[in-house]
Amino acid sequence: MGKKRSDRNNLSMLTDFYELTMSNGYFKTGMKETIAVFDMFFRNVPQRGGFAIMAGVEQLVDYLLNLHFSEEDLDYLKGLGLFDDDFIDYLRHFEFACDVWAIPEGTPIFPGEPIVKVKGPIIQAQLIETMLLLTVNHQSLIATKSSRILRAAQGREIMEFGARRAQGVDASVLGARAAYIAGVAGTSCTLAGKIFNIPVLGTMAHSWVQAFDTEYEAFKAYALAYPDHCQLLVDTYNTLKCGVPNAIRVAKEVLEPMGCRLKAIRIDSGDLAYLSINARKMLDEAGMEDCSITVSSSVDEQLIRGLLHQGAKIDSFGVGERLITSRDDPVFNGVYKLSLVEENGVAEPRMKLSDNPEKVTNPGDKQVYRLYNKETGFVEADLITLVHEMIDESKPLTIFDPAHTWKRKTLYNFRAEPLLQPIFIKGKSCYQARDIEEIRAYCQEQLDTLWDSIKRFENPQEYYVDLSQELWELKEKFLHGEIELKG
Repeated sequence: MGKKRSDRNNLSMLTDFYELTMSNGYFKTGMKETIAVFDMFFRNVPQRGGFAIMAGVEQLVDYLLNLHFSEEDLDYLKGLGLFDDDFIDYLRHFEFACDVWAIPEGTPIFPGEPIVKVKGPIIQAQLIETMLLLTVNHQSLIATKSSRILRAAQGREIMEFGARRAQGVDASVLGARAAYIAGVAGTSCTLAGKIFNIPVLGTMAHSWVQAFDTEYEAFKAYALAYPDHCQLLVDTYNTLKCGVPNAIRVAKEVLEPMGCRLKAIRIDSGDLAYLSINARKMLDEAGMEDCSITVSSSVDEQLIRGLLHQGAKIDSFGVGERLITSRDDPVFNGVYKLSLVEENGVAEPRMKLSDNPEKVTNPGDKQVYRLYNKETGFVEADLITLVHEMIDESKPLTIFDPAHTWKRKTLYNFRAEPLLQPIFIKGKSCYQARDIEEIRAYCQEQLDTLWDSIKRFENPQEYYVDLSQELWELKEKFLHGEIELKG
């Protein structure tokens, strides 16, 4: 029989093993107090989209607040025979002491820019890599996918119905949270509703209808149980021949005499365009124009776009497995790379080279600024700078493509907003928790600052993520050997 997990909030051991072997190595070589800066960034937007959405910061804060090693953890590590007793004792008295910055949840984010930055003792900054990536990668993936589905629906309500298809408990619960931040109407996951105060949605399954002698009796029983919130699943047997007619009959014979109206019907199989069009006609002819039509059945943004193009009469969508797993692109490729080391009080930028250009990193301790046009309110670009650089909004600012430097643009009437915000200082949380409704509203506000060309499904405009002149020059010195690489 396995051991019971006694401390569910302590996820310190949820780390790739090499984080521990490296940390032990730092300890043995006298580097435990060496200060390092690590950046988390991602290389590509899922599904070749124009942008991603930042999510998972609150859970990252929770993880860091509970970062400690239990005696059970230490006994396990000691039993592996790889770690010195002094290192085990260091972990026993471990206290997180890093500075951490993150881009706020709900913010559109773009490839190559730091979305989380960690600065502190190198052992500590190294140890948190796995959980940091896991937390932000997953929720950012689901928020990004949800945003695509919502845009495809063109203002129609999306309900997250993926609890039973998610890859595990946390994926279900936290996926529902990320989807809600992006704008879905609610979730089928009751636990997510309880924890995060997300609206919970759902009515009946086909088993409810099958449990009664007739479909009509099933509908009638449900209507009597929930007269003010009655929604009926009409495709158990035959949507147009009996499902919709029985729903109309219950509306007329049961609900309307009670002073109530049938809220909606749901179709979960078949030709959704054809069925919704004909169901709409039947409902309207019965004087039930206010009864909405919801569909589900493994839909995603591509199917939604196709259905609407065909003239489907659908008011809302229940989206399950293809949302909660981001089925067609299930990996958010965020990475965590060293960018600076302080040795003997001297800050030394570090940079990774690669034969693959997209894997070349940006050196130094950095900040990211979002540049807004003051007249239109729309974003112009993001600018990555070294942390000491200041942007003077009163002067024109020329930005340029880091790879194709002749591509330049001068901004005049702009506002520069720093994106990386502190969430820990010297290991102490300074994170300002926000209600999920506030995060959700902020996300929509930020999406409204993006040009429609960036939101296109096919071949979206590439958003400018540029380097400051000083950072670009620093990187060029590494690339051309003017600064010695530690190789």
